[in-house]
Amino acid sequence: MGTPFDLPGVEWTPVSGRLVLARRLVSAAGTAAGLAALAVLARLWWSPWWLAAAGAWLALGAWQWWLAGRQVRAIGYAEREDDLLVRRGILFRSLVVVPYGRMQYVDVSAGPLERWLGIATVQLHTASASSDATIPGLPPQEAARLRDRLSRRGEARLAGL
Repeated sequence: MGTPFDLPGVEWTPVSGRLVLARRLVSAAGTAAGLAALAVLARLWWSPWWLAAAGAWLALGAWQWWLAGRQVRAIGYAEREDDLLVRRGILFRSLVVVPYGRMQYVDVSAGPLERWLGIATVQLHTASASSDATIPGLPPQEAARLRDRLSRRGEARLAGL
């Protein structure tokens, strides 16, 4: 017996592997900042506990580094005839089904790190905030194509209501 996340006949499109690098860079920056803060505190008020805290912080950073690859591999989307499917998650899995006729608008965004890495995020907005969907880590050309295609499909479905 399958799970609610195993849909027969659905071909999932993965996101770019550059999203892994983006998440790892953010994680490494946070780990380095935390280690720097711990070093300053250890210099001001020495205690061997600061070494234990630094080790724990470094272990947490290494775990986030490893987890980023797994999380990105779990993200995917699929365009079907009447709706868009977006999945994510390893331990806490999520599958969002957005009917084209319910879409209000589609956003494409990219921060400085995403632009540097050549990726963008597509966000679908519906009348219900709980059914909004986000697809991070798309190449800019794919993000623009998906935005235009989803907008056209949304307008066609909305006109048919």
